[in-house]
Amino acid sequence: MQRFTQRSFARRSLLGAAAATGAAALLGPLGATAHAAGAGGRWPGSFRLPDGFAPEGIAIGHSPYAYFGSLANGAVYRASLATGEGRIIHEGLGDGHMTVGLKIDTAERRLFLSGGYSREIRVVDVRTGALLRHFTGLGADTTMVNDVVLTPGAAWFTDSYQPQLYRLALDRAGEPVGAPETVPLGGDWTQGPDFTANGIARTSDGRALLVVNTVADGGTLMRVDPATGTATAVDLGGLKIPNGDGLLLLGRTLYVVQQVNNQVDVVRLNAAGTRGTAVARITDPRFRIPTTAAAWGDRIYLPNARFDTEPTPTTDYDVVAIDQV
Repeated sequence: MQRFTQRSFARRSLLGAAAATGAAALLGPLGATAHAAGAGGRWPGSFRLPDGFAPEGIAIGHSPYAYFGSLANGAVYRASLATGEGRIIHEGLGDGHMTVGLKIDTAERRLFLSGGYSREIRVVDVRTGALLRHFTGLGADTTMVNDVVLTPGAAWFTDSYQPQLYRLALDRAGEPVGAPETVPLGGDWTQGPDFTANGIARTSDGRALLVVNTVADGGTLMRVDPATGTATAVDLGGLKIPNGDGLLLLGRTLYVVQQVNNQVDVVRLNAAGTRGTAVARITDPRFRIPTTAAAWGDRIYLPNARFDTEPTPTTDYDVVAIDQV
């Protein structure tokens, strides 16, 4: 089993940095380019996270609070979007037990956490921070449980080094049922020799999953049939996402966070998620390698992971808010 360090994240991110300029050239001009200086209003347009926290994932539910996972020790930090103030609600399991992606359920009772290289899935009580369920030993030695999306009947997790997803069944109350099931990926799925799958979302019609594939066709989006694992490449009209990380789907508008590019590409999808058109590219001078995105009101919040910086206990991290397109 690989032992996680943020250096490993920085390494695979910087491997893609050399391709970033070429990727932008391949993309060509989009329908619009947005340079977001921060959303208006009285709520802060950015706020600090604890020094040394090393954030990656973000989750926001129905209430104006954001939850962030730590790559350093798996802790979860809860922040008020109204004030920017927050606190650690889950201490994590320590070194080697990171939290990469995370999602909150609709009842705002549980957080579902991806354990990265520790090959874990954890479920945490939102109110108390207590560890409710803990699944270990997923996949292979090289497995990295990366991102997660919740559907009415399951929580789905990506594996960045194996061509498979993990399905954790949920009952009507959102309670996990049994152990995670491995769903092999087939069809158009291309597994690279290194990091491949990243962010995951659900199509607008609810019938399929969308998964970032950083390798296939120079980086693209895959539509995955949850019943079979069959993947079909989504026609993005020439848009390449070799550094695609978190996905945020609002209606039929998909926000693709391209971390080391310091940009968010905005795509208008059809309901089935089979094709899309790039409509905007969001850049912001405050971006410091953002990784994931979540929405509240007319804003989108992104944690800066700073993968180009060697993490220390005093490294500063923050969250920035941008306007929705």
